[in-house]
Amino acid sequence: MKHGFIKVAAATPRVTVADCKANLSEMKRLFGKAQTMGVKVLVYPELCITGYTCGDLFNSDVLLTSATEALLKFAKSTSVSDMISIVGLPLSVNDKIYNCAAICQKGQILGVVPKKNIPNYGEFYELRTFSPAPEQTESVRIGEETVPFGTKLIFTCTDIPELRIAAEICEDLWTADATSNSHAAAGATLIANPSASNEAVGKDDYRRLLVKSQSAKTSCAYIFSSCGEGESTTDLVFGGHAIIAENGTILAERVPFDSTSELLVTEVDVSRLAFERRRINTSSPAPTGYTRIEFSLEVSDTELTRYVEPHPFVPSDAAQKDSISKYIRSIQANGLKQRIEKAYAKKCVIGISGGLDSCLAILVCAEALDLLGRPRTDILGVTMPCFGTTGRTRSNAEILCEELGAELRCVDIGESVKLHFADIGHDENNRNVVYENAQARERTQVIMDIANAENGIVVGTGDLSELALGWATYNGDHMSMYGVNSSIPKTLVRALVEWYAQRAKAQGKETLYDVLKDILDTPVSPELLPADEGGKIAQKTEDIVGPYEIHDFYLYNMIRFGFAPDKLYRLAKEAFAGEYSDEVLLKWLNNFVRRFFAQQFKRSCLPDGPKVGSVALSPRGDWRMPSDASREEWMRNIDKL
Repeated sequence: MKHGFIKVAAATPRVTVADCKANLSEMKRLFGKAQTMGVKVLVYPELCITGYTCGDLFNSDVLLTSATEALLKFAKSTSVSDMISIVGLPLSVNDKIYNCAAICQKGQILGVVPKKNIPNYGEFYELRTFSPAPEQTESVRIGEETVPFGTKLIFTCTDIPELRIAAEICEDLWTADATSNSHAAAGATLIANPSASNEAVGKDDYRRLLVKSQSAKTSCAYIFSSCGEGESTTDLVFGGHAIIAENGTILAERVPFDSTSELLVTEVDVSRLAFERRRINTSSPAPTGYTRIEFSLEVSDTELTRYVEPHPFVPSDAAQKDSISKYIRSIQANGLKQRIEKAYAKKCVIGISGGLDSCLAILVCAEALDLLGRPRTDILGVTMPCFGTTGRTRSNAEILCEELGAELRCVDIGESVKLHFADIGHDENNRNVVYENAQARERTQVIMDIANAENGIVVGTGDLSELALGWATYNGDHMSMYGVNSSIPKTLVRALVEWYAQRAKAQGKETLYDVLKDILDTPVSPELLPADEGGKIAQKTEDIVGPYEIHDFYLYNMIRFGFAPDKLYRLAKEAFAGEYSDEVLLKWLNNFVRRFFAQQFKRSCLPDGPKVGSVALSPRGDWRMPSDASREEWMRNIDKL
């Protein structure tokens, strides 16, 4: 449970209709199995103690009494564990029968939640037997225990304050005003739904969408557990559909009629949910009338089984990757289109190096001019070879401009930089930061002045990963009139260029495809130091600052979810297991945090650029941080690892 991870499960027991003793035995068996797996919250289906399809038998004293006795026995059996169990049963209260979820732990019944919305349509006619939940919370006697009874109950963990559990039952989710809306607004971070939802064509897709969207709308974890095998098939068939979702993402699913999985187990991250709610901060005042019931859990490390995405910026699904790439293209191109129009720009001037970032930027320029109905000759690509430029990148820059129909201009800046060295008294054999940054600033001056001469704008090429690490020369490549890649991390830049390459291939543009593929295969480099003896790139960025896929992982999870370094490290070990050693991951985490804090001053004065995703570092809205903020608390967290 460290770092907010709670192992949860949805159980699908085999039900024997109206046989509470048999069902109790099955429930206890699954409880024991879940316990050995380290589960801390276990959700059974609706009315699982009796079976959902008992019909008029629910009115029988025999069944109601047996159900209550089975609940008491089940609750007593939970004394061996601190696991929270949520079980469904019919309960008679004040001569009315309620469809209930009982919350049990450590041998006790902590509370009982009755169903609020009772269906009475089609094949569902629960109103024949069950009454809607009373408006007010009250106390009921179950055996020797007096427990809270009502819909407004939140079960709060004293040891993990972010874990706050509430329950709604089946139909309560399907209504326009789902009770989980109120639960989440009152603070619940985990919603349990014991359900009995029959199978019909398309219904599984609808349930999946419903649970996924509700978890997103309420910023919560959601456990949906529906009844399955053993229920009566007189008119309906139940498939045991189970879903565990978190903030709009389905973490685990037991598809209907899956006979191989009686326990659906994964981990939810309640600290991530708490951060999301703090970040959004748009909730209306919390609803009143809720009763909070405390429970405790022994805090320990939770073994993770949930998938940790190593490349969070890049979709892994091919169809989704294509769709998102098209969408990002539209965002970038339409943003640039607007800037060109409002600036009355006659040219898009871009420093074209033959590397990934400038490649994506010029592709976006081409798209923007197509949208404007203007010729691509309004793109002016400027190559500015200097001490570290290789023949490979220079050739690729030239071919790319030619294939896109852009104007190409070459300005060799070598002599200008040497004159500058002489002006400031710098020895050109001293290849320090002055040696490198002088070239970057000279290139920026060149394209800025060309833009002035052409009545154009400079289109920036720098990406989000470089901004996070400060891998940009202040007032050099850091500056432009519009930075089209400013919210595109390096891993996504690579994916987008690959997408453009495949698009070119599909259109029969073989030369464009070949040059894009070669750019993708070229090591990332600013080319500010001379090439090696073989004329190849000697200065490789990832050898200096670290692999971009690691930094993008840290960047996404730190900015999007506020994770501390120790949690970033733990997740990185899961995501990159077998690919990077723990020592390497820790080394670059240290470097990422140090650079992120030290380089904020560069991000505090960024040019405009289009936001494409949930993580961006624009100082005008997405990331507001003092340039001189201390990093020491974060570094102390790393020192403990």
